[in-house]
Amino acid sequence: LGFKAGVKDYRLTYYTPEYVTLDTDILAAFRVTPQPGVPPEEAGAAVAAESSTGTWTTVWTDGLTSLDRYKGRCYHIESVAGEENQYIAYVAYPLDLFEEGSVTNMFTSIVGNVFGFKA
Repeated sequence: LGFKAGVKDYRLTYYTPEYVTLDTDILAAFRVTPQPGVPPEEAGAAVAAESSTGTWTTVWTDGLTSLDRYKGRCYHIESVAGEENQYIAYVAYPLDLFEEGSVTNMFTSIVGNVFGFKA
């Protein structure tokens, strides 16, 4: 009972290694350097979240919008050869997340929120 303050791990929702990409997904790869104590899966999931639905405010109408339809998914993480604590996080975004015909919207959504992001 009651409310527990705190932040949920992004990887609970946005790290999906079992996900099989679709032909309609927009695929991106990000080089990430996790903060000390942060697993690479959490850092990759944070990128997927913050560049898709992770910044959306939770309201009572959330039942009307399917998070699974719009969220970015970090589906693979790999180490960067020869670099300590450096990873490539592969993220799939559903096409429905973006405004139709707007490359600017897609670029700012994917890139705008995560450069300089600390996870």
